[in-house]
Amino acid sequence: MSRLDGRTALVTGAAGGIGEAICRRLVDEGAWVAVADIDEMKGVRLARALGKSALFVKLDVTQDDQWRAAVETVTSQFGGLDILVNTAGIMIPSTIEDATLDNWRKLMAVNAESAFLGCKHAVEIMKTRGADQPVAAIINFTSSLAVNFTPQHAAYSATKAAVRALTKSVALHCAQAGYRIRVNAVQPGAIATDMLRKNIRPGQSDDDYFSQLVKRHPIGRIGTPKEIADAVVFLASDEASFMTGADLAVDGGNTA
Repeated sequence: MSRLDGRTALVTGAAGGIGEAICRRLVDEGAWVAVADIDEMKGVRLARALGKSALFVKLDVTQDDQWRAAVETVTSQFGGLDILVNTAGIMIPSTIEDATLDNWRKLMAVNAESAFLGCKHAVEIMKTRGADQPVAAIINFTSSLAVNFTPQHAAYSATKAAVRALTKSVALHCAQAGYRIRVNAVQPGAIATDMLRKNIRPGQSDDDYFSQLVKRHPIGRIGTPKEIADAVVFLASDEASFMTGADLAVDGGNTA
């Protein structure tokens, strides 16, 4: 038996590199997966590739009404919601001098407010589960940049620090309310995705950028989307049954 047989999951930012890897790993472990993304073309393609275990749900994670509709779709199609993975996020590198208010607000909306909305709507559905159902899992995404700061990520780091605090608060609320919901976060280091390349500065070579990244990771390399997906599967499974309010560092020692 697979670790997540019969459980239902909603993954945001599912069409991105990490999101796609998470969807694939959840399906591999027996879950039914709602592939949620604002990019309909990529999302539909992934859902079709995953077969009968997946469906696409169009979701702008900054919009409360779309969150409500997405959760309703998942519960009506799959019969419930056991796992929420708040993967969606963007990166706009900037120092405090380069940053604009518009970019600050956009980063906060996509990275932090989306996690707030996802947690809020998921808890509302998950809190009524009975003792015969598996404990639900909410998994948010922080970042090593919420712990180890750089001048180039003033706003981004702030959004991920906000998600870190939100995760712990929601975890405590659910535990003290007696809800059968665990709430944790994954804290990735540098992961080989298209989003990571947004940090390459004009005039900087790929080799120079990635060599600097590797130096910041004591393990001697950057990570892969599958390694993050493996951590998500662990947190979603019963193997993490005594974990809530944790920020699981999967960062090659970057924050050690």
